[in-house]
Amino acid sequence: MRKALYAFCATLAVAATTLIGSPAQAVGLVLEVPPPSDKIVIDVVTVNGSGCPVGTAAVAMSPDNTAFTVTYSNYMAQVGVGAASTDFRKNCQINLKVHVPSGFTYAISKVDYRGFAAIESGANATQRANYYFQGQSQTAYASHTFRGPWADDWQTSDEVPLASMVWHPCGALRNLNINTELRVAAGTSNPRTTTSFISMDSTDGEINTIYHFSWARCPA
Repeated sequence: MRKALYAFCATLAVAATTLIGSPAQAVGLVLEVPPPSDKIVIDVVTVNGSGCPVGTAAVAMSPDNTAFTVTYSNYMAQVGVGAASTDFRKNCQINLKVHVPSGFTYAISKVDYRGFAAIESGANATQRANYYFQGQSQTAYASHTFRGPWADDWQTSDEVPLASMVWHPCGALRNLNINTELRVAAGTSNPRTTTSFISMDSTDGEINTIYHFSWARCPA
């Protein structure tokens, strides 16, 4: 089984609107306040996708309310020897209900992705992700490509300014949808004699994706 020391975090945030679709509507928020002291509860509503079969993805909230983690145990895309024709692309969509204390709202300020890839010369792999709140337009995907030869941990880093964060609508319960995808393309490598893969999985449960919160107070 692949052994990956995932050494770094990758950040992802979304260039989109605030509150309910207009940047001006975030003016009334008191931004970047300390996390609420009440315990934050996250309910997993649905988990769907070829990269996260039933029982292979878990979600946990951090004790300090600053982040939650998603742990995958079977998330890998591959091409070449031993790969099925559909294995070149794997995806996962997770729908979450985040119970936020009254008077608070949150945005996903960054996302840390960590993974491992073994990519032959001439081949390439792509990791991409986005998220959005129920009832809002989907945000643009943040995408990262890794080109072979590569046989190591992979890391990405993306972050946007506070003004571009997507805030959960105050006074509403809107589920958070998270979409992730892994792809591998053989390119000029020979898939009859080689295998290339990219993964976000771990057999020991230590590898996870970390979604970091920014907190704000809603207008009175």
